[in-house]
Amino acid sequence: MADNPRRILPPTETVPPEPEPIRHHRAGPFGVLDIGTTKVACIIGRVETDGSLRVLGFGWQKGRGTNGGDITDLEAAEKAIRTCVGQAEDMADIRLRSITVNLSCGHPESRLFNLQWQVGGRAVNENDVRVVVHEGRRRAAVDGREPIHVLPLNFAVDATDQVVDPRGLFCSNLNARLHIIDTTATSLRSLEACVMRCDLEIEDIVSAPLAAGLSSLVPEERELGATVIDMGGGTTSMAVYAEKQMLHTAHLPLGGLHVTKDLAIGLSTTLAHAERLKTLFGNVEASPDDDRELLPVPLVGEEDHHLAKVPRSMVVNIIRPRIEETFECIKDRLDTAGLGRAAGNRVVLTGGASLLPGVRELAARMLSRQVRIGRPMALRGLPELAQGPAFSVAAGLLAWAAGDGRGFHDMDLEEELPSGLFRRLVNFLKERV
Repeated sequence: MADNPRRILPPTETVPPEPEPIRHHRAGPFGVLDIGTTKVACIIGRVETDGSLRVLGFGWQKGRGTNGGDITDLEAAEKAIRTCVGQAEDMADIRLRSITVNLSCGHPESRLFNLQWQVGGRAVNENDVRVVVHEGRRRAAVDGREPIHVLPLNFAVDATDQVVDPRGLFCSNLNARLHIIDTTATSLRSLEACVMRCDLEIEDIVSAPLAAGLSSLVPEERELGATVIDMGGGTTSMAVYAEKQMLHTAHLPLGGLHVTKDLAIGLSTTLAHAERLKTLFGNVEASPDDDRELLPVPLVGEEDHHLAKVPRSMVVNIIRPRIEETFECIKDRLDTAGLGRAAGNRVVLTGGASLLPGVRELAARMLSRQVRIGRPMALRGLPELAQGPAFSVAAGLLAWAAGDGRGFHDMDLEEELPSGLFRRLVNFLKERV
């Protein structure tokens, strides 16, 4: 693949964001669970009196029973989750009843809805805001899909647009632009069943790239525009942020595990040794010494002492096409989304697969943007093991559970509407749609 001829700004160094105080936070300890293809991580934390987050317990296990974000073996997944949560509970000396979980299953999709609600010249109140949110949720719940997030991006009161909070403003019509993230209902039911088998209830489900953005983007990047790309083991997800909001998200069925399988197939070796080769000798960029450096590779079915010798260049040539394919797909998704300048000129790579040498430089060339490696926010009490990019989603889930990243902190957008108001809403929309 030819390099992009345009001038590329140099990649920048890794910058772990400093956490901002959580101003609208919940009381008491709470737990989060990051269920991935290659690992499961659980964090128990609380918000201190100064608004900062403290980690009370942490646990992690090798991922089992999942593939590409979906549950494929309930028993294996249950065992991994139980062990992981148990580690965190023992460390925190707390028993969890409910937990916040990441969403990667069911091919999540990102959609935008524009809705209008007649106010009639009075001041907009909380029920008016709930009406448009509930209607967005109703419209999204079609064709076997279920909405997970209904995120108001902005409102317009009559001719005045870009209104962040319309409550108290007088208007005839309230217009809302909603960002809805949904997934297949059946995959969601399987996820819920798996967590319930672990004697836990799902308190909230959070989009994985949304969580990754909360933990790895600095406030200026969320404000001015940036794309966070979470390169996990089984999937790669991305989220576009601007004006402190997530505008778009997408998931790709490609991840670090696919690179490992490519190596295992290409070198006729085991998955375990392919992972070791990737970790110790893997690179996306070729070097002059690669042809001369020979690596020992045990062949499948051969005795342990029978090793083949392959040049390091062969490992690089197997790894590079899969990473190029990943960034080609990301570029296509960004172009299709049509966000243009709103996506900014900044890309933050996170997730365990982003640590592969040369990935950052390749992303800068292929995406024609500034690129850095993003680590999760600094959290007091978090073990050093969990401070790398592989745990960005888990740290972001903890921030979300504490109250970060949400609009309308002082009202519950999911609260049920009064039955009379709901009937009036349905009748009104039938007349206008």
